[in-house]
Amino acid sequence: MLPAICYRLIMMYRSLVGLLIFTGPVFADPPEIVGSDISANRVSVTVSHPDTGWEHYADGWRIEADNGAVIATRELLHPHVNEQPFTRSLSVGGLPEAPLFIRAKCSVDGWSETRAPLPR
Repeated sequence: MLPAICYRLIMMYRSLVGLLIFTGPVFADPPEIVGSDISANRVSVTVSHPDTGWEHYADGWRIEADNGAVIATRELLHPHVNEQPFTRSLSVGGLPEAPLFIRAKCSVDGWSETRAPLPR
């Protein structure tokens, strides 16, 4: 009887290990820029992201030139689990007149592949 129980336990263990190895991490949607505004030298950006807490949250956004050069970065220091979407601002002097874009970042997936135009 004991060998049968040991066999079952070993098979259960192997199944669990297989699930852990072959099941990839679950990713939330990337952060999305849902609004932005410039007023004088202040840029305000509204971000939406399914923050889950300190382990996965939108942790920044940046202003980029058309060629991808980073002009300014706004770091977000804590999750916004119960505040979605949320707006944060950054004072930036001397923004170029050329087209500008906003790109968001999350603590797990890094910088988003998409960016939103910054309206003038």
